[in-house]
Order: sequence, then structure tokens, then C-alpha cells
Amino acid sequence: MKNGPLFFFGLFFVLALSWAGLVLGTQAQLGSLSPHYDDLEGKAFPERASGLASRGQLVYQDLGCAACHTQQVRRPDFGSDKARGWGDRQSVTRDYVHQIRPLLGSSRIGPDLANFASRAQTSGQDAASLFAYLYNGTEGMPSYRFLFEVRKILGEPSAKALQGVAAPGYELVPTERAETLVAYLLSLKQTYEFSEARPYEPVPANEGAQE
Repeated sequence: MKNGPLFFFGLFFVLALSWAGLVLGTQAQLGSLSPHYDDLEGKAFPERASGLASRGQLVYQDLGCAACHTQQVRRPDFGSDKARGWGDRQSVTRDYVHQIRPLLGSSRIGPDLANFASRAQTSGQDAASLFAYLYNGTEGMPSYRFLFEVRKILGEPSAKALQGVAAPGYELVPTERAETLVAYLLSLKQTYEFSEARPYEPVPANEGAQE
């Protein structure tokens, strides 16, 4: 090829320019984003997850939960997320400022979990009910029984043991992975009203308007 070196140099330049625009441009736009400090509340939002919940995010990722669940509430003109009770506002970039690897997901075989903690509080779900849910599963979600272990009761039984499952003299208790996963799920909420999260309401078309 007569102009082979020039062709490959041009190809490399185009790829490098595309990479710079995607990566460096995004970093310039969002890299300086920080939590919002609320003077009235006396703390910054979003709040940083506890160490237990942070480890639970790794379990969530390892189990592939993001394949069936999203963590992003769409704005009104992109779906009916608010009507489904998945959130009162759309998700924004600042919601994920503390997360090194946001698990946004791309498929909703199960419900969105961006505000799971808020829904759990409203419905009265606690750690015990979530442990039972993980162990038993449902028609749409497999059971994760490997996250639990059977132990012989020595002294007082564990307060975290699932009731009516193990044989007499034994108890079924969640492993550390199960405990961190539940802590992570109970930390998921996007309830603070950031200014950039104000709902976008599409302007309705004026039917029959005179031109």
C-alpha cells in the first residue's frame, strides 16, 4: 500500500480523538461533581454507604443482580417509573457520586431498586423478611440458599435464624455475604431533591391549535 503509514496514522488519530472525546470529555464534565451539602440538614447528600453496605454491593455485583434489576428511575417522558412507585423523581448523576461502579442495569425482569430502601420502609420490610425472600425465592427470582448455612444450636439460638426451616436442634442462619447484601439493599434510596433532579415535564401538544 503506497500510503499505508499515512493511512494507519490517520486511523490511529481518529480512534485517539474519539477516545479523548468520550473519556476525557466526560471526566471534564462530571469529574468535579461532588455531594450537595444541605445547611438545613447539616449533612451532605447523597450520603455515603456504610462499610457493610459497600461490601454488599460487591455481592450484588457478583450474583449478577444487575442482569434483572436496574437502579435508575427514568424521567416522566421515558416511562411510567413514578406511577409504578419506583421513585418520586428521576435519577441524576449526583445520586451515584460515591459509587466507583454504579450498577445501573439495562433490563427490568424485576423491579427497579434505586429506591428499594424507601419502599421497604413503607411496606414494613426488614432484614428478616429479606433473608426469607432470598432463601425462598419467588416465581420470578431464584432462591439463593447458598447464602445461608445450617448450624447446630449451641446455647442461645441466633436472632437472625430463619424460622421453621432447620431441623430440631439446628438453625439456618445467613452468611456474611447474605448480611452484607441485605444491608446494601436497605441502603438504596434516592429521595433527596437535588435541583437538577426536578422532574422534566414534556410540553403537551396543543391539539387543534390555529397556526
